[in-house]
Amino acid sequence: MPDPETVTAEQLDELHDSGADMEPYMDHDKILRPGRHVQRVNVDFPTTMLRRIDADATRIGVTRQAWIKMHLARVIDLLPKR
Repeated sequence: MPDPETVTAEQLDELHDSGADMEPYMDHDKILRPGRHVQRVNVDFPTTMLRRIDADATRIGVTRQAWIKMHLARVIDLLPKR
């Protein structure tokens, strides 16, 4: 197997095509998924709302952040396409 520090694009292609393990050649700190770039935002919520979010998030077994993303995604899907 070629050295991950000096492997060429052609060697990577050959490794991939042969079904070799590509893990040693990946830099997980630089992996990006197309269309999935993240931008951090801060949002202030009333504490009463957070308590309800937290209770429902616990009920369904997800984090507060996951709950908020799930529900925002549902609302966004209902918006008219532009």
